[in-house]
Amino acid sequence: MAYMSMGEAHRRITEYLNRFSDAISCQDGATFKSLFALSSNSPFLLSLGDALNLFQDANRLIKQSDNHSQFTDILVPLFRSLQNYRQNNLLEAYNAFEKTANAFIQEFRNWESAWAMEALYVIVYDIRVLAEKADKELVSNGKSPEKLKGAGSVLMKVFGTLAGKGSKRVGALYVTCQLFKIYFKLGTVHLCRSVIRSIETARIFDFEEFPKRDKVIYMYYTGRLEVFNENFPSADYKLSYALKHCNPQSEANIRMILKHLIPVKLSIGILPKNSLLEKYNLLEYSKIVQALRRGDLRLLRCALQDHEDRFLRSGVYLVLEKLELQVYQRLVKKIYIIQKQRDPSRAHQVKLEVIVKALKWLEIDMDVDEVECIVAILIYKNLMKGYFAHKSKVVVLSKQDPFPKLNGKPVNS
Repeated sequence: MAYMSMGEAHRRITEYLNRFSDAISCQDGATFKSLFALSSNSPFLLSLGDALNLFQDANRLIKQSDNHSQFTDILVPLFRSLQNYRQNNLLEAYNAFEKTANAFIQEFRNWESAWAMEALYVIVYDIRVLAEKADKELVSNGKSPEKLKGAGSVLMKVFGTLAGKGSKRVGALYVTCQLFKIYFKLGTVHLCRSVIRSIETARIFDFEEFPKRDKVIYMYYTGRLEVFNENFPSADYKLSYALKHCNPQSEANIRMILKHLIPVKLSIGILPKNSLLEKYNLLEYSKIVQALRRGDLRLLRCALQDHEDRFLRSGVYLVLEKLELQVYQRLVKKIYIIQKQRDPSRAHQVKLEVIVKALKWLEIDMDVDEVECIVAILIYKNLMKGYFAHKSKVVVLSKQDPFPKLNGKPVNS
């Protein structure tokens, strides 16, 4: 920090207070939002933090002016948060900022128009970011993290403020998306349901009136929830919506969407091109796609093992594991095609022993009874059409469309 005189510190604090009151009187949302953005590390706010740590009587400056005194509940804890943030006391910075947020919510309710919406967005974003940093500080000191959960409670208050009729309701989806980020981080995704119901069933909300950015994030997170619930048609719709409307220049966001959309597409029988996997550095899926094309169960299991941690973190491991049935279907289909080339008249009769030998060649040991059980599941799931000739241990395939395509539909459960 460069040297700062007491007079310079006083000037910077006064300048901030003047900007604050001018922004409110002129309803200047752009200036107003910049006054709350702690995590932006703007030079103006960082120098203000230094000034506050030098000039210890800032509260007097707030209270001595009528323009500022009515916003004491917002400004006093905000200054305290800035001081602590500048000193890297993140827990205290969060605690103070939470008080600012609660006071701001009360004031925001009293303003008839939504002129301060962008400032509210900044506060909603920063309280989540500061809570995450505060929790890291708590963990490093051997204490239990609790601030992110508290930030979620604050955001629910904000959501309630925005959920009424009028111009302010357009901000509800942004707050919802920040809540999703908190719930996914905490592993409490079940809490998303009540917010989703408010957005999707309340008549006061028209989804298309929300900003595109918020709609993309909302569809991304609700799509992920549908993946958890194995509702793949809905997951496909929502994640595809997010992908279609995502900024094409934002490759990181596209990659994040594809990490969840690709497993969904695989589950409904749609395989991505290798060029797509290469473009967005998603090569962990390339061997899985190869396994599905070849009917190579060994390759699928190796791919899952090699990238297990990554797939578990993304929450798609179980989805990918269930692709085994499609791989079995492809393996039996390959045997059928080979038999059809050799003897078309008997191609539809596949001996279970032949499937056992094919699996053995893939270094997977199964006996005839196990293979019979798998083939029975394939028939039950409508991945194969046919029946068993139990005495001869043969599966007799239908002569018409023995291997139905999924055509964008999930495997029957």
